[in-house]
Amino acid sequence: MEKTVNIFLYGKKYAVPENLTIMGAMEYAGYQLVRGCGCRNGFCGACATIYRIKGDRELKVCLACQTKVEENMYIATLPFFPLVKAVYDIEKVSPTEQIMMQLYPEIYSCIGCNACTKACTQSLNVMQYIAYAQRGEYEKCAEESFDCVMCGVCSSRCPAGISHPQVAMLARRLNGKYLAPGCGHLEDRVKEIRDGTFRELMESLMQKPLEELKELYNNREIEK
Repeated sequence: MEKTVNIFLYGKKYAVPENLTIMGAMEYAGYQLVRGCGCRNGFCGACATIYRIKGDRELKVCLACQTKVEENMYIATLPFFPLVKAVYDIEKVSPTEQIMMQLYPEIYSCIGCNACTKACTQSLNVMQYIAYAQRGEYEKCAEESFDCVMCGVCSSRCPAGISHPQVAMLARRLNGKYLAPGCGHLEDRVKEIRDGTFRELMESLMQKPLEELKELYNNREIEK
């Protein structure tokens, strides 16, 4: 028999194999996960979870897909961590410090507590990329936040109420739209798609059985 640990899901006790992730343990216990789980084989930020270990007062946060169960782990999940998303038209904004001030003024209330960085499930330097956003350094903000999966855990710990992932998303959009060098190959391919160049090929692929698609993918020509 596999070695088991005792965990508590929404207050109810279960004995589950110790090598499972929280997500796997929930399914092992009989829960049908219909929301708060996306990728299953990687991580997408949908399964933000809160937990506490018996005897430890600290409330911890994690992603259920990549965190293994522990003995006497008390677990609860939320549909999402609430974030404030400003509404804007990327075609009508410009990469100035004023646009961040206008859309996400709360970032200037940051007290430098670093709770966001400590909570980040990706170990990103969240406080640093917020500092870049404050100064209008969108290239640096985009680079520092590149691996963000927008789980919102950082924002759940922020006393200033900053929606860090949305700030980072705006910085990456500004950077991609206005600051980063253009990519001719990408622009040409987008035009070809819009012109219908690949429509016949796509329709043909959609008619092929799965095994043939796998074979085509595995033996595709890869650009050096």
